[in-house]
Amino acid sequence: MELNDLLEELNAGRTITGDSPLHEVMHRVSQETLRITGELNGGYQEPARVRELLAQLTGKPVDETVTLFPPFNADFGKNITLGKRIFINAGCKFQDQGGVVIGDDTLIGHNVVIATLNHDLAPSRRADMHPAPVAIGRNVWIGSNATILPGVNIGDDAVVAAASVVTKDVPAGAVVVGSPARVVRSVTE
Repeated sequence: MELNDLLEELNAGRTITGDSPLHEVMHRVSQETLRITGELNGGYQEPARVRELLAQLTGKPVDETVTLFPPFNADFGKNITLGKRIFINAGCKFQDQGGVVIGDDTLIGHNVVIATLNHDLAPSRRADMHPAPVAIGRNVWIGSNATILPGVNIGDDAVVAAASVVTKDVPAGAVVVGSPARVVRSVTE
């Protein structure tokens, strides 16, 4: 089993059992991710070097318009897709096995957590992981300390208020607040 086999299963939304060869692949990839994030977070890096390390982490090119302020943590890295003109502030944590897609012109505040895995509720299967992607649209603003849970889609131009916990989809142009996050109004020019 290799990374491509794992990504195929994760992106199909299939459960990764805790005792499977795919689970072993996930842990192997995570060790490489820890090495890359260790370098990224180990001291000052020029912006171009930050993008280089982010490209190593994701295994994909990162546009020169993407800005990331370390520290940044991912526990997998290979299932993150970034658009253009994205700003990710310090302290963010992405659990990206299930897939994280971030659209152009999006701003992500300090300490945002994006989660894409749930563990099984049954105690005997607790190590099993159920992936569900997070998709963030274009021109979204996610406030500091927000948490985005597995399977959530955030529509274009939406705003997630600081410290919100987003448990369900956010419509385009909506402002959501709270835990669980709820729509309080629409964005206007």
